[in-house]
Amino acid sequence: MRSQLDQSRAVLVRTKDVLQKTTYVSPINGIVSYLPVRLGEYVVPGIQNATGSFLMTLSDMSVVTSEVKVDETDIVNVRIGQQADVTIDAVPGKVFKGKVTEIGSQAVLRTSGLATTQTTTSNQEAKDFKVVVTLESPPDNLHPGLSTTSKIKTAEKKSVVAIPIQALAVRSRRDLEEAAKDATKDNGSVTLAAPPVAATVGSDPKKDEIQGVFVVSGKKAVFRPIETGISGVTDIEITKGLQAGDEIVVGSYKALRTLKPEASVKVDNSAPKKTEEQN
Repeated sequence: MRSQLDQSRAVLVRTKDVLQKTTYVSPINGIVSYLPVRLGEYVVPGIQNATGSFLMTLSDMSVVTSEVKVDETDIVNVRIGQQADVTIDAVPGKVFKGKVTEIGSQAVLRTSGLATTQTTTSNQEAKDFKVVVTLESPPDNLHPGLSTTSKIKTAEKKSVVAIPIQALAVRSRRDLEEAAKDATKDNGSVTLAAPPVAATVGSDPKKDEIQGVFVVSGKKAVFRPIETGISGVTDIEITKGLQAGDEIVVGSYKALRTLKPEASVKVDNSAPKKTEEQN
């Protein structure tokens, strides 16, 4: 009887030890953001090459990050520590400050979301890079998985000459030379607006495209080459070619594309009228 009592005590000690091991303490403070299992469901422990059952996801809400996708053409300007304005769809009307804390090193396909290293076929599909923005003062009512939009400030300049992006136009050197010849016939003298370019082997300098704007000079639209700097959503910086106060031609892409250098123009700064199709 004494042996049976000792054996029962040993079983009790083992059972208490097993019961104690069934209580898991989280290493972090947070909330249960995802619970895939419920009371009464079967779970299995992990063994060698097989993972165990996934019980729950714990989220530390003291540090809130926003994962956004940045186009491949803009990722070269993104740096660690840059300021960002984050808007959350669930909290309308508020802008939260944040900083860039992580920049993805692999491009991600825009449609499938897979990294380019995970695909074996090459395509010309647009690609994005994942960027993590950490919020400085996140609100207490946030939950994981909310949709966010971030505006990252990559550069900032003050007191510069800037124009609307739609005012930019591109003309070939041949078009500018032909316009100069036509103006010579009318006025007797003209100065070429196109800057000189060094001839390269195997290329036609006359086909070189020149970026510029149309400046209103008298009653004519004169094409003036420019050099640009940083650009925003609607405006772009002009580093060379324009002065503050110059009057330029702004219009749709179709209107500027068909506008010829030295063409006669009439200044009309009134608001455009809506057509029946727009109504």
